[in-house]
Amino acid sequence: MKYKIKSRIWIEADGNILLGEGRVSLLKAIDETGSLSKAAKSLGMSYKKAWSLIDAVNSRAEKPVITTSIGGKSGGGTELTSYGKSLVAAFETINENCWKFLDKEISKTDL
Repeated sequence: MKYKIKSRIWIEADGNILLGEGRVSLLKAIDETGSLSKAAKSLGMSYKKAWSLIDAVNSRAEKPVITTSIGGKSGGGTELTSYGKSLVAAFETINENCWKFLDKEISKTDL
């Protein structure tokens, strides 16, 4: 039998959650769909919950993580800013490195 350590991490700003797996999934879905409502739907989340999470990230981040455009002929949209993309990439790198570290540590034990 092989054991594995599971862990969930998040990044805080002044004691408040900035990013975690759920928020990063939402940001990635926005990047893929170009829409907050489509992103929320793809994750089985209400629009209100998605907006609340994005608003919290935007208010705690140093710069905006999304930009929005008002609907018109082609409809409105939501896009990740380059800063938002860099936050997602940084979180994913940190998370992956954390899992690798934990896998290495458990392999050193007699479990």
